[in-house]
Amino acid sequence: MKSSNYTVGWICAIKTEYVAAQAFLDEEHNTSSRRSYHDPNDYTLGRMGKHNVVIAVLPNGEYGKSSAAAVMSHMLHSFPNIRVMLMVGIGGGVPSARHDIRLGDVVVSSPSGGNSGVFQFDFGKSVQDQRFYHTGFMNQPPTVLRTAVAGLEASYERKGHKLRKSIDTALSYNPRLGRKYSKPSWSSDRLYISGYIHGGKLACADGCSSDYLIPRQPRGRQEDDPAIHYGLIASGDTLMKDAIIRDTLAEEHDVLCFEMEAAGLMNNFPCLVIRGICDYADSHKNKEWQGYAAMAAAAYAKDLLKRVSPMTPSSEQAPDEDSSSKSHQGQGNTSADFASEALQIYLSDDAYDVVAQRFLRAAEPTFRVHQ
Repeated sequence: MKSSNYTVGWICAIKTEYVAAQAFLDEEHNTSSRRSYHDPNDYTLGRMGKHNVVIAVLPNGEYGKSSAAAVMSHMLHSFPNIRVMLMVGIGGGVPSARHDIRLGDVVVSSPSGGNSGVFQFDFGKSVQDQRFYHTGFMNQPPTVLRTAVAGLEASYERKGHKLRKSIDTALSYNPRLGRKYSKPSWSSDRLYISGYIHGGKLACADGCSSDYLIPRQPRGRQEDDPAIHYGLIASGDTLMKDAIIRDTLAEEHDVLCFEMEAAGLMNNFPCLVIRGICDYADSHKNKEWQGYAAMAAAAYAKDLLKRVSPMTPSSEQAPDEDSSSKSHQGQGNTSADFASEALQIYLSDDAYDVVAQRFLRAAEPTFRVHQ
């Protein structure tokens, strides 16, 4: 299959997320000769529903927005017809009185109140007060994804979801993943009061006092498990491991989740961020829930893609640079010109040439959303 036949990009930060994404492919394709000459990315190609999907992972040991942006840039050069980009993986949840977020739940970036669904932050220079500096909201995900999210949310509210069944099915086809990627025991989902810091190298079950646990009841049969939460995701270059700071930022901005890569993508190629909750962004972090959280996020992403009808790449190939530039010569200030100027403001120089050719040439939308 030609590289131009792939229309969905899917980026993972770590191996666990990459494995989970692969487990939900309905069909895996040969990856030979599918990339640009100077593209260092590792790809898994395949079909998910009716979509041809390109899955990539950040280099081993590299994290954060700059690495994510580099992976995405190479992907867009090698696969010129990508129209939809997903950032799918794990993150740290922010439980509160308003949001009963638990391990294994899924958080979806959802714009509201003028924000894009992703909030970029950095720590201040003062170590003593660890103050946050809001460095800006990102561009919104494309309309086709936001519409699909709304439709899927409505469907889940009326009918419930079958994510657990989807995960079990994926694991049945990949039995080697069972131990690491299955749902851990409910008793291992421990939420401690914010001021209680994990001490030593022992696991929480052995080294932390149960006196500081926040009591919570198991979810009932009529409650979704995993639950899907829609709202603001905070993205920064620092791993969040402080419950006090977590709660402060959550109170100020109603943040539901922390992660480290999305800010590197949103202003280069607006995408949707989907995070499975593997910890509570506190000092009690551990990897026990990472596999299942990654599976939950991937299962949701696959459900979402089912609501988006694919385009037919063969009917609209990406133009080369010469034909693209000629098509705009002598046209004056058209809507495409204004859109081009806007793109240059928001996109990096490297991403602009790639993205502009795709988004400015088509007057008609390339996707439809299943109702």
